[in-house]
Parts: sequence; structure tokens; C-alpha cells
Amino acid sequence: MKITFNPDDAIVKTIQEGLSRTGGYCPCQREKKEDYRCICKEFKEKIKDPNFEGYCHCMLYYKSK
Repeated sequence: MKITFNPDDAIVKTIQEGLSRTGGYCPCQREKKEDYRCICKEFKEKIKDPNFEGYCHCMLYYKSK
């Protein structure tokens, strides 16, 4: 298993700017809940699945097998 940034630098920059604006909460979510703090709970749960390969909700991180 390997977690990497999206290879598209523009997406990474945009999401990182959003994280900076929101204090570390996913900029794709409207609420500031602990579940949405990056790396969000949803992606952490997906990471646990050995068969999952793909991006987190906001496309910042990619999990490969």
C-alpha cells in the first residue's frame, strides 16, 4: 500500500490552499467536523480496505495497492 499526492500539481495546490483556508478541514465539505479533518475519516476507512485503490474525496491523495 502506498499513499501519494495527486500527480496533478494544480489540484494539489488548490486543495492545499483550501486546507489552509479552512484550518485543515476538507475544503470539499461545508461543515467543520472532526471527520472532515484531512486525512478525512472516509479516506482512512477506505485505506483499510486492501482491495481499494483510488483517490480520496477531494482528489488530493491517491492510494495504490
